[in-house]
Amino acid sequence: MVVLSELLLEGSSSSSSTHIHSSSTHDQRYDVFLSFKGVDTRHSFTNHLHKALIDAGINTFLDDEENETVEDLKPELESAIKASQASIIVLSKNYASSTWCLDELVLILEQRITSNHIVIPIFYQVEPTHVRKQQSSFGDAMAKHKETMEEETNEYKRSQWAQKIVRWNKALIEVSNLKGKDVKGR
Repeated sequence: MVVLSELLLEGSSSSSSTHIHSSSTHDQRYDVFLSFKGVDTRHSFTNHLHKALIDAGINTFLDDEENETVEDLKPELESAIKASQASIIVLSKNYASSTWCLDELVLILEQRITSNHIVIPIFYQVEPTHVRKQQSSFGDAMAKHKETMEEETNEYKRSQWAQKIVRWNKALIEVSNLKGKDVKGR
C-alpha cells in the first residue's frame, strides 16, 4: 500500500484540506496534482480519490473543467503542476485521446527530473503494457493524433504536432515504467 503522506516531501506548505480550483495563484503550493481524463473517471474513481486525499489533509489540485477547446495546456494547469510536490496520474482508457492529458504528462515528467516531483501512476482498467507499447485504446489514440498531424496543411503546425507526438510517446513509455498501482474497478 502506498501511503502518500510518507511520499510527500517535508515542508508541505498546507495543512488545510480545502479543494483548490484552477483559478489559483502561482504562489500556492499543492501537495498533489491529479491528472486524469474526466469522461473516464471524474464521477467515479477520481472523485473518490480526491475526497480521500482532501480528508487526509492533502492539499490537492483537481481541474474542474471538462472541455478542451484549445490545443495547448491551460496556463493554470501548467502553474498548478509546477506548484505541486507530487502528481497522481490516473491512466484510463481515454487518457491518451486527450492532448491536454498528454501535455500534462510531459510536464509532470519534466518536473520529476528538474524538481524532484513525485509521480504516482495509477493504471485504471488499463494494462501498463498497453500504455508502454501504445496498444489498445492508447494505440488508437496515438494513431488519431498522427492522423491529425498528417492532415495538417500548415507546415509549422504539422511540425509542432510531430514534436508533440514524439514527446507524448516518450512520456507514455516513461510513465508506464514507473512503479504504479493497477486498479481494476476499485
